[in-house]
Formats: sequence, C-alpha cells, structure tokens
Amino acid sequence: MAAIGIDYGTSNSEVVFYDGKTHHSIKLDPSLEDATKIRSSVFIYYNDELPMPPASAIEAKMEQIQRVIHEQIDKAKSHYYDATDPKEQEIYSDKIDDLRAQFHNRPALQRRAIQALLNDLTVQDLSLSQLVDTGTFAFGEAGFKRFLKTPDKGRLIYSPKNFLGASLVGGQQQAFVTMIAKQLQFFRASAEQQLNQSVDTAVIGRPVRFHGTRGEEGNQQALGIMRDAAKKAGFNRVEFLEEPIAAAYKVEHQLQRDTNVLVVDIGGGTTDVCCIKLSPNRSIEVDRQTDVLSVTGARLGGMECDKNLIIKAIAPTMGQDLLMQNGLPVPPTYFSDMCAVDDIPKMNHFFSDEYGLDIAQTMSIVKQPKLLGRLLTVQEEKLSARLVNSSRLSKELLSSKRSITLPLHYIEADYDVKITLDDLHRSMRPWLRRVKKLVTECLESSAQPPEMVFITGGMSLSPIVKQELQAMLPSDLPLIEGDAFNSVCEGLAIQAAKLF
Repeated sequence: MAAIGIDYGTSNSEVVFYDGKTHHSIKLDPSLEDATKIRSSVFIYYNDELPMPPASAIEAKMEQIQRVIHEQIDKAKSHYYDATDPKEQEIYSDKIDDLRAQFHNRPALQRRAIQALLNDLTVQDLSLSQLVDTGTFAFGEAGFKRFLKTPDKGRLIYSPKNFLGASLVGGQQQAFVTMIAKQLQFFRASAEQQLNQSVDTAVIGRPVRFHGTRGEEGNQQALGIMRDAAKKAGFNRVEFLEEPIAAAYKVEHQLQRDTNVLVVDIGGGTTDVCCIKLSPNRSIEVDRQTDVLSVTGARLGGMECDKNLIIKAIAPTMGQDLLMQNGLPVPPTYFSDMCAVDDIPKMNHFFSDEYGLDIAQTMSIVKQPKLLGRLLTVQEEKLSARLVNSSRLSKELLSSKRSITLPLHYIEADYDVKITLDDLHRSMRPWLRRVKKLVTECLESSAQPPEMVFITGGMSLSPIVKQELQAMLPSDLPLIEGDAFNSVCEGLAIQAAKLF
C-alpha cells in the first residue's frame, strides 16, 4: 500500500510519491516531454452518434407530433364534409383512419420523435450530466489536441476545479463528481502501475478559497465534490491540505533552524498566502495547524491574466471599442463573455445561436464589420478555449521577450497580433494590485513577522510578478529559491507519507 500527494490544479495537475527520502514524480502525460504534468482540462467527446435524447424531451416531441397530426385530422374531416363525390369522401375517410392510427401508434411516434431530435441535436445541447454519463473522456495534451481537431464532436471543460465552489444546479454537482473521479482514477492507476503497489491514500491540495462567490458554503461544496470523487476513484482515505502550507512543508526540509516563512503560491486559478512557523524538529508531526500564523487566499490566478491580456491586446483587433450608429460602443460584454471559459452558463450563452445573431446584427451597424467578423468566427466555431490558450502562451513568451507576434490563423488567414511587454504590464496591473493586497493582509494578520519568503506557483516565474512582490517586501528578507511547479505536490506527498 502507498500514499500519494495530488496537486489537482486549475491549469495542470501532478502526482508525487515520497518514500521518506526521495520524491518520485508519477508520469501522467506520455505525449509531453515533461510527462509528470498533465493539463487539468477534460475533453468529453463522441466518435459517432450523440446519445439518445432524455425521455422528457422525447415525450415532449411526441406530443408536438400528435398536435400536428390532430390538426391534419381536423383538416381531413373538413374536406370530408365539404366533398360531394362519394369517392372523394372515401379518400378523406381513409386518410382520417390513417392519421388516427398514427396518432395512437406510440412506438412509431417515439421513433419519429427520436429521429427529429437527433437531426437537430448538437453536443452543446446536451446537459453536463448527459455528457459525463455517455461521452468518452480524453485527458491532458491528447484531449486538448483532439478538441482543437474536432471541437464540434465534444465539449472541453477547460478547468473543472474552477467550478467546484460555484452554484451548481440540477445534476451538475454529481456530474463534476463523476468527471473528477475519472481523472483521479487515472492518476491512481498511473501511480499503481509505476510504483508496482496499490495506492489507497491521498493528500489532495486545496486553495484557501475555491473559485466562486459563495464563500465558506462554496468551499464546503468543493471539498465535498472532491471527497466523493476520490472515494469513487477507489481511495479509502483522502485528506486535504491548503496549498501554501503544502509548499511550506517542502521548504521545511531545506531549513537548519526554526524559521517563520511567508509562502506566496500563485497558481492558475487562485493566489494563496500563508505565514507559517517551520521547524526541522517538527517536520514529522502530522497536525501542524498551530504553526500557521496566518493564511489568506482569493481566486486570482494566472488564467485571469490570460483573459485580461485578451481584453487589452487582442480584443481591440476584434471590434472592441468600435462605435455603432447610435454613437455607443460595441457591447463590452461580447469580449468578456468570449473569454469566460471557466463559466459554463456564460460559455453556453456565448455559443448560442441567439448570441451569434446579435453579433451579426451589430456588424451591420459599425464601420469596420470585418473586425467584429473575427469575434463572430470565435463564437460560431467555439474557439474561446483555443484563444485563451494562445493568450497564455503569449504571456509565457513575454517573460523573456520585449514583444511577440501572435498568429491567430485559426480565426482568420494571415491574422497576426503584435503584443508587447507593455501590453502585458498594462493587463496585469489591476491583478497585481489585488495579489499584493492579499500579501499585505496575510502579513498584518500574522502575530510574528516572516524571516524568509518563498514564492511558488506557475505565475512566480513571471519577472513582473517577482519584481512587484520583492519591491513591497523588506529588502533584507531572504528569498528562498525553489521549484515553482513541484513544491506544492512534493509537500502534499510529504504529508501523505506521514499519514501512511
């Protein structure tokens, strides 16, 4: 039996096993050179026909068909009574008998209803529950590539983690349990195969506050979904550890004495900050909550930067700020809705026929309709996730370049957008103010000041982020160098080993 740490992230996920001396990263995505990381996104798709429509939809369609048949019977009766020729009356009498037979033939009505529904059905019409229960799952880079190749064959859930604390209606909560269970099951099976032993215990990282607007209620819902998913995936024991505290446990192994450490973990979906008293002598203890001096967090991750960069640098080339005939600008919600890949209701609304018609109508009342045509292409071809991914790549490239040219040829031939480092700075400014406010809150809530600072998470690699954070902290506060991507999961694996 073995216990593993699982960093189930907004953008990427990772699994690590700690044997007491060495960390062993589990390979999760063979299609990548760095196979120990896997995209957290899930593509759920259909190779052939879509699933059978739900019984309620079939019944409603049957009733609609029956209403049409009833109208046809009334018309045939009218013609029968108006006819004077006995032969003509016989024709209408036979037609009435045939229509009545159709009206009462439920098996035939059901077949007609199903066929009519399937003719009009698209993947976007399926509920999340239907999709999860009947679709085929593709994980990681393989799933994302399949999505890019055939977006109309399925639906990409860009970041399942971002929905866990949100308001989930109908069967959505259970759908996320099943979806995440399949991911965790895949992680567990990969670990068991590579460790050559069964895995029944996991410590899963959690943000201080899950993405959502429901406060502690949303946090508890998210933890409930993750706990149920882990149980469904075959784990007998699962515990959760706040991600910045997990990163601190990894740092603890580098220390020679008791030290107060400020940990700033900036991931894809959230920013979490903690001030914690670390001690080499207490590193073997399981419960360390009394050592936590303060902790805070918010949904301020790298994905928000990706979306902000689209609004600041790309959306102006897609019709943002164009004036309509009435002198008002094109609705700015067009572009925020386009980027809402972590909001299922907004995405469904943006991809609806009505939304596309609204954009098309707006194109007729602006002077440069070609620009809005690019937005309409994103809407019609469901390219939002691909565009956000392009923005993410731009952000990463601008960490080492002054400017880049971003090819968006999947939207329009020869469509290139120049993005500069100044554009990135501009798009990140409001986000950085909020991140620094979180750090300040954590420092003010701590009874003791930090003696060291450790910055981790994918966004910690950004020179802009490092410069801004170091500028607000005391200049004599040493910066601990560490692994921006692996620290959290390695800390989770340390905690898992203690439990086991």
